[in-house]
Amino acid sequence: MRGQWILGFAIIMGIVKGVAGFAQAPQEADVMLAQESAMTTGEQGSKQRIKALVFDAYGTLFNPYTAQTVSEELFPGRGSELVRLWRAKQLEYTWLRSLMGRYSDFWEVTRAALEFSCRALNLSCTSSIYERLMQTYLEIEPYPEIRQALQELSSDYPLAILSNGTPEMLQAAVKSSKLEGVFSHLLSVDEVKIFKTSPRVYQLAPEKIGVGRGEIAFVSSNYWDAVGAKAFGFWTCWVNRSNAPPEELGLSPDATVSSISDLAKVLPH
Repeated sequence: MRGQWILGFAIIMGIVKGVAGFAQAPQEADVMLAQESAMTTGEQGSKQRIKALVFDAYGTLFNPYTAQTVSEELFPGRGSELVRLWRAKQLEYTWLRSLMGRYSDFWEVTRAALEFSCRALNLSCTSSIYERLMQTYLEIEPYPEIRQALQELSSDYPLAILSNGTPEMLQAAVKSSKLEGVFSHLLSVDEVKIFKTSPRVYQLAPEKIGVGRGEIAFVSSNYWDAVGAKAFGFWTCWVNRSNAPPEELGLSPDATVSSISDLAKVLPH
């Protein structure tokens, strides 16, 4: 009996170690990429010429509060509150799912965040209301300066998007914003099944565009995204439209602008 017990215990421990190793593998890959990033940033980052511009999507190019008009129509006096909680939960769920290793695509995460927000605010949401609010992500509006600014930048650099959004969401956003043909690549985290700020997400840009990480300028209105990309080895610019204070994350973007119209002025040459 004792021998059988020891054998059983050994088998269980082997399974546990196997599962732990499987879960640890993506984390080890992130560590290796981060170490490579640190070397790249230190040795090459400031010396290389920028060859491509990569933009975050939501909050940077496209306004995630597009839903506010519809939300206010559905819930008078509560629309702004709903949309702001929805956006906060949307981001929170991406971080939590990445930490748990339980990826669901951004459309599913956005829907889950909406459902939670309605319950938390005691708003009665039917299926048709959920669908109407979710549709705003497929008809999302760009920020006012985006079309002209990108048109001017595209004459000097190839442009790309690197986003948590699904490929379908990004294609719809580009179409609704009348930006077809502006971007050479629409890069989605769906390919690596983890959200920003994993180094595996940022690695998509040099792999797909075909330039070194030190030759990419990454632009985001989300400070945590800008410094995540900075840690990876990109030159980064924070678009601070609301004059917000910088986060305390141990890194700073290379430049800060209040509008993408000003990006060309701060890019290294």
